[in-house]
Amino acid sequence: MIVLAAAFVPAADATTQSASPQRPIPYPVVSPRAYQQAVAAGTRSTTGAPGPNYWQQRASYTVTARLSPEAKRVDAQASIVYVNASPDTLPAVFLHLLQNLHAPGALRNESQEVTGGVELTRVTVHGRALSPTQGALPGYRVQGTILGVRLAQALLPGDSVRLSIDWGFVVPQAGAGRMGWSRDNLFYIAYWYPQMAVYDDVDGWQIDQYLGQAEFYSGFARYDVTLEAPEGWMVMATGALQNADEVLPAGVVQRLRAAEQSDTVIHVLRAEDLGPGTATRRAPSGWLRWHFMADNVRDFAFSATRQSLWDAARTPVGDRNGDGAADYARVDAIYRASAPRWRHAWRYAQHSIDFLSRWTEIPFPWPHMSAVEGAEIIGGGMEFPMMTIIGDYNSRGDSALYYVTAHELAHMWVPMIVGVDEKRHAWMDEGTTSFNENQARKEFYPGPDHDDGDRQRYLAVARLGLEGEMMRWSDYQYPGPAYGVASYSKPATLLVALRGLLGDEMFLKAYRTYLHNWSYKHPRPWDFFSTFNAVTGQDLSWFWRTWYYETWTLDQAVVSVNAGTASSPRETVIVVEDRGLAPMPARLHITLENGDTIDREVPVERWLSGATRADVRITANSPVVRVEIDTVGVFPDVDRSNNVWVRR
Repeated sequence: MIVLAAAFVPAADATTQSASPQRPIPYPVVSPRAYQQAVAAGTRSTTGAPGPNYWQQRASYTVTARLSPEAKRVDAQASIVYVNASPDTLPAVFLHLLQNLHAPGALRNESQEVTGGVELTRVTVHGRALSPTQGALPGYRVQGTILGVRLAQALLPGDSVRLSIDWGFVVPQAGAGRMGWSRDNLFYIAYWYPQMAVYDDVDGWQIDQYLGQAEFYSGFARYDVTLEAPEGWMVMATGALQNADEVLPAGVVQRLRAAEQSDTVIHVLRAEDLGPGTATRRAPSGWLRWHFMADNVRDFAFSATRQSLWDAARTPVGDRNGDGAADYARVDAIYRASAPRWRHAWRYAQHSIDFLSRWTEIPFPWPHMSAVEGAEIIGGGMEFPMMTIIGDYNSRGDSALYYVTAHELAHMWVPMIVGVDEKRHAWMDEGTTSFNENQARKEFYPGPDHDDGDRQRYLAVARLGLEGEMMRWSDYQYPGPAYGVASYSKPATLLVALRGLLGDEMFLKAYRTYLHNWSYKHPRPWDFFSTFNAVTGQDLSWFWRTWYYETWTLDQAVVSVNAGTASSPRETVIVVEDRGLAPMPARLHITLENGDTIDREVPVERWLSGATRADVRITANSPVVRVEIDTVGVFPDVDRSNNVWVRR
């Protein structure tokens, strides 16, 4: 249970010390100049909502790709229509060639398999072939993971450009822990196509190199993708399968349709179904063409399996269209018989999508959510729209597989709906998702404090002084645990602390307002900060500065409890010290000898005045026998041993 802030009465005498500064005072958050210019232009706002002039670019991809399992290779052609919705004239456009992470000599912050990277064989603009260029002439240039295309005619506001690109690459076995292949069963293909870089209203082109650690920043687009794979290989992908009757046998289609209407598992592919003619249809050429379409998604990934079972069921997602009736999506678990814990994976996915739709109040918007087991590729999990790959988890408890499933599926809301920049501010993605995961865990496994794991991971690193500032760009975090703490455990912990600070109702109002306002858009950290300031009606700059920009820690202590004097026999003075640099309210739960309890709060303004000590005075008919700071443990105090005083 979360104790609301209103339950604590400010201690009237908690300001007896001089307010001369004895500690650093959090100064206001000042957004970057580029963000301030966006506010002035009306694309952002001081309330954290998108401004009236907000815009974002759009792209439409038509892709045909062939997966050659024996050669471990993908060859493909894409036609991309890119619409310039900005007010700016663009002399060039930029795309990501993320597979160049695996090219010889590529910049990386983690070791990676070298496969050769992307092999470009054709680049055209409006049908005109381009050549590599180093100068200002129309042409293209590859620099690491970025493809720049200089246009013969600059792209004016409101106009579009059509790019055609042919390419191929050798599939790495475990590419950055996010895609690859496992023996003779699975190909999971991700970050595999030339993808338009984001051009936004704050920074223009975001063309940071992909170094392997920090993830992606992608625009929302439409995809029409045809995937060629040998018969016997079952393909699943982002989007809705358009030609199930052409690629799947009648019995498999029948079971798939049944799963879309079933609250309990349907075994769509069983062990006896595996192979050409049973798992998939046969084809005279030996190849099947799988056609998928998706709209308003920020990426596209696919899997191909030939030894995996396929379980499916439906899950409620809320009311998508406002007609008052529940809508549903299909959840899939695709796994080998050698991963027996996955027999429950459909149920884990079913609950995760259901819960997260309710928790965020944003219904899951797509037709399916597919979890694919790939132990040789990944140990944890990795997300893409409607698709995730997760390890087998045979050596761990069932709860661990639920946890990672809830986490990866929570990514469907952030960053797949709320399109944050994971590359620069991973905390906006992973931290929010870890927090959402923990809320799902509370419903599926009630009882434990599922927020505490992230809190303890953060505190362990904070005590060692090894963390980096959360607002530091993610690719530039210090070596060691700093990236994980700044991206996952600390931001998740801060959302719990913020909920404790504001109370459940106010927190959820601000949190959901942020998620709704930025659905299918691109928020920045200052949009998040401003949303909470505006919704709560409070200036929380001290909180953002303290926790997001600094590595200050919280350490509040009960120093002494002094019973009454001859002149005031019923008065007790409780001395509280703030020994860390991070200011937070000090919430005292005071227990009297007769069993009564009193709650008092040293407001954060006490510490913001520069003080490090406060006297809390109470008058009671019974002696004080115990005083504890933050009994519910929602604030991340690095030393809770000094939070409690007990009468001896």
